[in-house]
Amino acid sequence: MPAIVSTARLSRPLLVLAFICGLIVAATLALWAYYGTAVFLEIVRAGWVACF
Repeated sequence: MPAIVSTARLSRPLLVLAFICGLIVAATLALWAYYGTAVFLEIVRAGWVACF
């Protein structure tokens, strides 16, 4: 029985993590473009304060 050789360079969990990080970056840039810098940073600041 021949050995199974994987040609994939990256594991599936790493690809999923990269995809999620890409979505977060894309969402951040989209919100920044939609609301503008000042409003975006105020939203982030308010969210940060609400967490802590």
